Amino acid sequence: MKKILLVAVLSILGVAHAQTPNANAKPATPQPAQPAQKVDGPQITFENETIDYGTIPHNADGNREFVFVNTGNKPLIIESAQGSCGCTVPTTPKDPIQPGQRGVIGVRYATDRVGQFTKNVTVRSNAVGNEIKVLTIKGNVLQAPQPEGTTPVKS
Repeated sequence: MKKILLVAVLSILGVAHAQTPNANAKPATPQPAQPAQKVDGPQITFENETIDYGTIPHNADGNREFVFVNTGNKPLIIESAQGSCGCTVPTTPKDPIQPGQRGVIGVRYATDRVGQFTKNVTVRSNAVGNEIKVLTIKGNVLQAPQPEGTTPVKS
């Protein structure tokens, strides 16, 4: 019994000792936030990287816009934009976007497709360190209203 008590006391003391702070340790000094590093070249900064269509009617307007700014110091060239499927069709600016200038990547989703969707648009540009950017659209297209006296077709 004495051995068990002694082991228990030593264990407690060991744990207590292990939790005692080191008197020689220096307290952590908070580091100031580092400012964003400026990159020499074009940069692309989107206002939003995801567009949520919400719940929309069947065959609603499927056009939306991703707005961006060239936050770099050289012209930005959008080389391509590709939808993740044929139902998502992007359009891009043809001319270079000058530093500080805004640009738009349009996207049209085929809203004749019923149900929830999440699709991507992959944008390729000459933005330094950010040459490929993936944008997302999502939403839910409601089923078309059925004329009275008909039953909806289940897929």
